Amino acid sequence: MLKRMVSRNVKACVLVGSATAVAFIAGKYYERNTLTVHLSPQPALPVFGSVSAAQDACSLSAKTSFLDRLLSKNVWSIEAASPLTENGNPQIVPRNSSRISQIMKYGYPSLDNVISYNDYILSYDRRNKVANWVFEHLTAESVKGNEKVDRSKCNFVEAQHVHPYFRSRNSDYKGSGYDRGHLAAAGNHKACQQHVEETFYLTNMAPQVGKGFNRDSWNRLEKYVRKLTKRYPNVYCCTGPLYLPKKESNGKMYVKYEVIGSQHVAVPTHFYKMVVGENQDGSLEMECYVMENT
Repeated sequence: MLKRMVSRNVKACVLVGSATAVAFIAGKYYERNTLTVHLSPQPALPVFGSVSAAQDACSLSAKTSFLDRLLSKNVWSIEAASPLTENGNPQIVPRNSSRISQIMKYGYPSLDNVISYNDYILSYDRRNKVANWVFEHLTAESVKGNEKVDRSKCNFVEAQHVHPYFRSRNSDYKGSGYDRGHLAAAGNHKACQQHVEETFYLTNMAPQVGKGFNRDSWNRLEKYVRKLTKRYPNVYCCTGPLYLPKKESNGKMYVKYEVIGSQHVAVPTHFYKMVVGENQDGSLEMECYVMENT
């Protein structure tokens, strides 16, 4: 009697398992042969090591989805929750191109600790507590200014989106003899109060010699870059620090640089700025500058 009951249970399990397998295979066959998937490119941030630091209250770019801020420069994606049309195909939901994809149109210099703000992107060096590079997209409209924008309301802010171990602090600069020098210039982002305020995050700062450099030659270069928007409809600017070797008295080359504050914020020996002007016909012209931090 017991053997018969066990035999019946085994047969029932086999029948249920077989039915499930047949249903799964049939469903897969139907899906592959009846569902047409529509793919569309969605540019945005690199998947790995990226942080979106803020939401834009100044433009429609704030309405772009989280996916636009997370996925790679040009990846293929599908709206998984899109309703099906009468013919069984997913409905394609149009999206506005994100501000990020405009700024990073020609690619990323590197993918190390990328942080996106509303009007510029940077790669952050957690060891030196200074950005590796900062990328901007400038137009005549974006640098024109807005009478409602008031720079005097801006304060230097520690980046709460960076771990405390790796962020610079205002106290690091106090008494150091160095300015908190902008990499993405505040004057490049005057179209909106939020945009100019975000240039005051310390992730966008580097220790710069004040008189003679930050307040003079570096400032003149920033103004020159803004003037290029009168010549080119689109100007792309990449700015960052350099730590260049110097020959010592023994004839050998050494990389040496000062660090300031309790967080040991690195003082760059030089700064670079690469500027690409995009003409109406799509042709490009480039200028490069390296300036000593003195």
